[in-house]
Amino acid sequence: MMIQGVLFDLDGTLLDSAPDLVAALNHVRESEGMAPVEVGAYRRFVSRGALGLINAGMPQADEAQLERRKTKLLDHYAGNSMNQTKPFDGIAESLDTLASWGIPWGIVTNKPEFLTLPILEHLGWKALAGCVICGDTLAWKKPHPAPVTIACELLRLPPEKVVMVGDDLRDIESGRKAGAQTAWAAYGYVNGEVSDEDLAGSFILDAPADLLSILPQSDAQFSVPPSS
Repeated sequence: MMIQGVLFDLDGTLLDSAPDLVAALNHVRESEGMAPVEVGAYRRFVSRGALGLINAGMPQADEAQLERRKTKLLDHYAGNSMNQTKPFDGIAESLDTLASWGIPWGIVTNKPEFLTLPILEHLGWKALAGCVICGDTLAWKKPHPAPVTIACELLRLPPEKVVMVGDDLRDIESGRKAGAQTAWAAYGYVNGEVSDEDLAGSFILDAPADLLSILPQSDAQFSVPPSS
């Protein structure tokens, strides 16, 4: 089915936000007397959200302490979300190309609105995106299909003509359940828990520019891994 629209995850797909998110984790660690951790060691946990990052980078805690840590991390991150964050190499050019080809695109992220929208404003993307669905926009978030379904409706395209691009299995699952095509951002915050079976039928993007080769305006050939 010809692709006529694109939906992107945010962290690990459009943005290399790990430096600022791990800095927020280190802020929480330091408040409890722990040494900072290196960004490289925790990049793969960034797409799991605040609690996923905290669970990976902090000792076990009860629910109340986890919630305090989450609040502290998000409060720090809210004021420091664009210190080192930047689009992955090739993203800006890819978005420009989508615009020149007349292909609408949007963002479907589990990041809450109060963190997402200021970042998009800073980058100048809010006015360019055909839709922005955040983790608290709806009653459901990825891997539920609703965020992708609503995003397709906002782009005024049937899901089967839209590709959902992401670096976390929740992105792939949400897209599939909504009836959209899916693409795996292998350049993002991918962890070793993903199998070939998980990605069967999804496009594999080794770099952001690879997205362009699966679109109808491109003459390039792009192979889809066979379903098992």
